[in-house]
This record gives sequence, C-alpha cells and structure tokens, in this order.
Amino acid sequence: MNDEEIMTAVQIWMDDPVAFVEDVFGATPSEWQAKGLRKVAKSKKVAIRSGHGVGKTAYLSWLILWWLCTRHPAKVACTAPTSHQLKDVLWSEVKKWHGKMPKELRDMITINETRIEIKGLDNFAVARTARRDQPEAFQGFHSENMLFIVDEASGVEDIIFEVGQGAMSTKGAKTVMTGNPTRRSGYFFEAFHTARKFWETFKVSCEDVPTVDKDFIEEMKEKYGEDSNVYRIRVLGDFPDSEDDVVIPMHLVESAVHRDIETLSSAAVIWGLDVARFGSDRSALAKRQGNAITEPIKSWQGKDLMQLCGIVKAEYDKTHENYKPKMICVDVIGLGAGVVDRLRELGLPVYGVNVAEVPSVGKRYLKLKDDLWWHMREWFEARDVKMPEDKELIAELCTPKYNFTSNGKLKIESKDEMKKRGVASPDLAEAMMLTFAWGSDSVSDWSKPVKQDLRWIV
Repeated sequence: MNDEEIMTAVQIWMDDPVAFVEDVFGATPSEWQAKGLRKVAKSKKVAIRSGHGVGKTAYLSWLILWWLCTRHPAKVACTAPTSHQLKDVLWSEVKKWHGKMPKELRDMITINETRIEIKGLDNFAVARTARRDQPEAFQGFHSENMLFIVDEASGVEDIIFEVGQGAMSTKGAKTVMTGNPTRRSGYFFEAFHTARKFWETFKVSCEDVPTVDKDFIEEMKEKYGEDSNVYRIRVLGDFPDSEDDVVIPMHLVESAVHRDIETLSSAAVIWGLDVARFGSDRSALAKRQGNAITEPIKSWQGKDLMQLCGIVKAEYDKTHENYKPKMICVDVIGLGAGVVDRLRELGLPVYGVNVAEVPSVGKRYLKLKDDLWWHMREWFEARDVKMPEDKELIAELCTPKYNFTSNGKLKIESKDEMKKRGVASPDLAEAMMLTFAWGSDSVSDWSKPVKQDLRWIV
C-alpha cells in the first residue's frame, strides 16, 4: 500500500473497525467480536462480560491498533489488575497482531514493554497496572481521541475508577471494560445493573462461541455442576448467583493472581500435604511463604503411601536451604497418619493436623477445618497476598460453601457433601488450607505448633 492508498483506507476504517481487522490483519472477527467492535465505534461506553477463552484479548488488541491507526492525535490508556495481564497477555497479543500488519503500517508502529507509538505522530498507547496503593492508572490522560481500556475489569478496585473518572468523562473519550464477571459488586457489576443506562452492555457465553473447546465446557460442567458459580462465571459469562454462601468469593482469589507485591522474605515457608483418601482423589502439596503461594500446587494420583513419602522427601531434598519448609502440615485423618510417621522417620519437620478436632479457642467454628478455611479466606481478604495462575486451584478455592449449625457454629461443606452435589474433591485447595495450621509467620516464633489456637499473625 502506498501513502495515498493508506489515507483512503483510513477514512473507511475510522468508522468501520471490522473492515480494519479484515483488511489489515486478514482476520475474520467472530460474531461477538464484530458486534463489540461496532459498539465501540458508535458508543461512548461499552462493557462486555464473558466466559473463558472467547477471544477477548484479540478483540482488545484490535481495538488498540485500530484506534491508533485511524485517529490523530490519539491516545489509549490500558489497565488491568496485574502487570501479568497487561504485559504477558494483552501486550503480547498486540505484538502478535502487529506482526501480521502490512509492512507499510507495521513499520510505522513501535512497541516496547509498556508503550506503543506511531512514528511521527502524537499517537500512543500505555499500559498501567491498576493498584489500590497507586490508583492513578487513568489520571493525566486527555485527548480529543481518548480510549480507555479496562481488562479483567471485575478485579479492578473501585478507587481506580473514582480517581480516573474525570479523565474518562472528558469530551471524545471512550471506555471499554471486559472481563469474567467474578463478583456482584463494584464498578464493572454496576455497569450491568444500576448504571446500565450509561453503558452499552452484552455478554459472551462460551456455549455461543464455536472456537471454544467443547471439552472445556463439558469438563467445567462435570467438575463443578451447571448450577455452580464457577460454571456461571467461567462458561456462561454470568455474575455469580450469590456470594453469601461461598467461603471464598472468586474475585478475592483472582485478584491475588500475579498481584504486584513482594513476597515476605522474612516469613517462614510452610508446606501443606493433603493425602488422598479414595481412588479418584489426589494427594497434593502446597508451599506458602507468608503472603505468597510460591509455586503451583503439585498433585499425584494413584500413589501408595510409601511412594508419596518418597516424592515429598525428594521435593524436600531438592529445595534450596533458604526455602526449605519450617514445617510440613499433613492431615492425619485416614491415611495421613502413616505419612506423618514415615516422613518423621526420614527426618523431615512434620506436624499432623486433625482437621476434625473441635477448636478450643472461641465458639465460632464447628471444627478445626472450618477455622482453617475461614482463616484462608481472611488471608485473601487482606488483599496483600499473591499466588500463581492455576485455574483448577482458583475453581477449587471458590467452590466450597458454608452454613451455620443449629447452635450457631460455622460449618464448611465437607468433601463428601461436595461429591453428593457432583463436585470433585478440592484436593489442591485443601493442601493450601493446611499451610495455615502451624505457627506465625515470624521466623523467630517456631517453638511449637499452634494446634487449636489459630489466632496467629499472617
């Protein structure tokens, strides 16, 4: 394309982002992507809630490049709850589509870690992580052609929108929010409810997108049930029915994934080992250091007790001295007692946890397990913790429900109760839960296990 052809095409593309995608990338947007592109061209505010894997990141990448290539001056401000979502996911996708552009257009654009520029023009896009302690993600941006993009918007704190409200409301500005609808509160939720008259909204279900793997849909249906919040959020693109009876709401867990905080290096490392009780269950090993799950949780199926002990011993031996666990907490109910005895014989620091015990401190919880699950919820509620991205772990953490017994004690749904409603055993989540069964996170305070006194500092 020569300069004259480009200028002629830009006049067409300016109001037709679908034609831009087709002409520039040689791609054919899906039905929902085309609908979403046209809505942004015609509307000031667009909010899209979706299931997982529907092509949302490609859609946002097309929007960014379309906006920068068809307007002057033009600015795009992009934010998301984590730098991982911005740099490793969204920015990486932009680079992919940039590489598919005709050479004449491709050579006009430069992309670095957090910025995209059009050479010779005051056109640029920036990526800024939305953080509670630095809420200025959308401050300082003004342009007659301003586009604000909020990815995984359900996980963005309201303070980010409040601080950026002025810039987002300037003449000529457009705002696009996308994401899984993980919580029934916040700016993203309100765009579909009390503030709906100000937004163009629609949802994208995995069931309606041909490119989504049908095996994924069936797996989610089988593991968590069609009536579960996990299925509603991850597949249907619907907000959860209610967060009142779920121990750990999904938005708390998802906001911890790749959160931009430092691991507390002074905190001791604790491992949690959940030993499989039945053939379909898995043994799982979680590793936590203070405010961080330090690596994806490992799991094994079909291992006998001695094999499992050998696996844990090998994990311990290959761990650098600075990161060896101060304690390995093992659920001793059922087969776990034998694992505790053998690991102790092997010289590992092991503590047997009987999660069926009645807590001796307070009267709020029915059993120690209920206390530990609720403490894990409070760990997430602090919003200064982080964990690796693990979709299975996230789903397991957000599946168990709770209720109150007739005498007012809080009770977490048991594994057997979950299986009765067609939900798989949350083995990964239970391993993580066990990491809260020992000590405080002060390295100097490791003289004895906490046992039933769980009012420790995390």
